[in-house]
Amino acid sequence: MRGVSADNEMKKNGAAVSPFTAVDRYGCIKSDEGNRPNVEVPTTNCRPGDDNEKEKKRVVKWRKMIGSSAGDWKEFARKKPDVVKRRIRKGIPDCLRSLVWQLISGSRDLLLQNRGVYDQLVLYETSASELDIIRDISRTFPTHVFYKQMHGPGQRSLYNVLKAYSVYDREVGYVQGMGFVAGLFLLYMSEEDAFWLLVAMLKGAVNEPMQGLYLPGLPLVQQYLFQFEKLVKEYLPELGTHFDQEMINPGMYASQWFVALFSNSLPFPLALRIWDVFLYEGIKIVFKVGLALLKYCQDDLVKLPFEKLLPALRNFPNEALDPDRLLPMACSIKVTKRLEELKLEYLQLHNPQPQCSKSAGIKPSKLV
Repeated sequence: MRGVSADNEMKKNGAAVSPFTAVDRYGCIKSDEGNRPNVEVPTTNCRPGDDNEKEKKRVVKWRKMIGSSAGDWKEFARKKPDVVKRRIRKGIPDCLRSLVWQLISGSRDLLLQNRGVYDQLVLYETSASELDIIRDISRTFPTHVFYKQMHGPGQRSLYNVLKAYSVYDREVGYVQGMGFVAGLFLLYMSEEDAFWLLVAMLKGAVNEPMQGLYLPGLPLVQQYLFQFEKLVKEYLPELGTHFDQEMINPGMYASQWFVALFSNSLPFPLALRIWDVFLYEGIKIVFKVGLALLKYCQDDLVKLPFEKLLPALRNFPNEALDPDRLLPMACSIKVTKRLEELKLEYLQLHNPQPQCSKSAGIKPSKLV
């Protein structure tokens, strides 16, 4: 990850950050206030990258599982899906996260099938969203050293990826929340790799397409908020009743959970672990984590009035943000069947226009 060698990154790129600035191991500038997404929280297990025997053994296991080619990985995943799921839920070793994300998302195959497409999109195409992208760049991970320098290498890379996608998928173009997603990818991989990972995620190379998160009107976000509100009332009835009494709905606290998929609302150690699972299992992990967070804090939340509820729902206590505590709780919540039922209910109630056009699939290598 780029943050691991943050000091070298600053020196090499001339970032406008003092060499004496304290940063955490993810590359985020530390502050006395401890901005929530940058706060590291204690975990019960060894952290990715720690120089210890347990971590080394994990990396060896993962390397054997990945094999020497994409074919080796696919064969292992086909034969032992439960092993893959279990190990992903425990966390992908940080040094292998870039490769594994590309393998489990299908983005590696897309890149190999579309050599040269990214460069053509960046160099030769124009986008109607260019000014919007430029305007929002400095708001994306503003406390991370890779993106801190105005017009620096991080901001340029992020601009290139977002501009390329806005050309590739003109129906979506660009929406602000995409910056945090692409920005997270760029902390682990090259521009081209990050671009194809964004394509794989939004177009649904493996899992359900996420394009509807960013289409006009954010149709998929609206559906997810409807589903989440129902799940809260069913799984946490006391809290659901309290939310109704205080006139709190998920649109007031959970929109960014879905728009940016937790990339800008939770500490990096937890957000990365959620992304590990999301890229393999799909959107259900976002619902599960949301429910687990509310369940963990339910006893305190039901006592709060409206004016204190919203701040509490945006700033969960550190103990609730321990990945090794929260993710097992989240993964134990069963929502798959109920999500399908609620999706049908939502579609029947709202009769929305199709979320994806006929051209919503992944494009062939030639530009259209």
